[in-house]
Amino acid sequence: MRAVIFANGELKGQDTVKSLLRPDDLIGAADGGANHCHDLGLTPDVLIGDLDSIREVDFQFWQDAGMEIIMHDPDKDENDLELTLLYALEKGIEEVLILGGLGLRWDQSIANILLPANEKLCGLEVSFWDNGTYIYLIKDEIRIRGEEGNTVSLIPIRGDVEGVTTRGLAWALKDEPLYFGETRGVSNIMVQDEAVVTVREGLLLCVVGSIEN
Repeated sequence: MRAVIFANGELKGQDTVKSLLRPDDLIGAADGGANHCHDLGLTPDVLIGDLDSIREVDFQFWQDAGMEIIMHDPDKDENDLELTLLYALEKGIEEVLILGGLGLRWDQSIANILLPANEKLCGLEVSFWDNGTYIYLIKDEIRIRGEEGNTVSLIPIRGDVEGVTTRGLAWALKDEPLYFGETRGVSNIMVQDEAVVTVREGLLLCVVGSIEN
C-alpha cells in the first residue's frame, strides 16, 4: 500500500493532484494539509498534528466526518509531517508521496526535504511532488521514468557521494564522486523516457523537473 500525505505547504497544480491518486492509497493529512484535502473534496483517512493550522470551520467538518484524528501536544520535537511519516511506517507503509510539502516557509521546506534521510524513516520510500517536479532520495539505485528533455539534478547531502553511475542522461557519470556543496550534478537532461542512477556510498537528492519547468 502507498500513502499520500498532504502537508501544510504550498500546493500548486491542484488540477493535476487527483490524477496522482490511486484507489487504494491511504490518505494522510499533516495538520494544515487537511485544508488542501477539503479544497479538493477529499476526506483523509487520518489527520495528525497539533492542529494549529486547521481552519476552524474545517475542523468541525473533519470531526463530523468520523475520520481518525491523532492530536499531538504543540510542545513536541517533530513537525507534523514527520509525525505523519512515522505513523505511515507504523502501519507497514513502504511508499509515500508527499503533496504540499514545500513552499510558504524556507525552514519548513528544507527540513521536509531532508526527512527521507532520517534514520527513523529508513523503511520508507519517500517522494515529493510539486507542480510536476518530483524529489527523491537515492540511497543505492533509482529508476526514473519521465520524458526525454526532463531535467535531473543530483545533489549530495550528508557529505560527499561516491560511485555515482547514470544511464539515460545527457552527461553520464561512471562510478564518479559528487562532492557536497558543489553543483556538478545540477541540471542534467534525460535523453530517453527512463534513466537509472546508482550510488555506491552516500545519499543524493534527485530532483526531476518537467520539460516546462
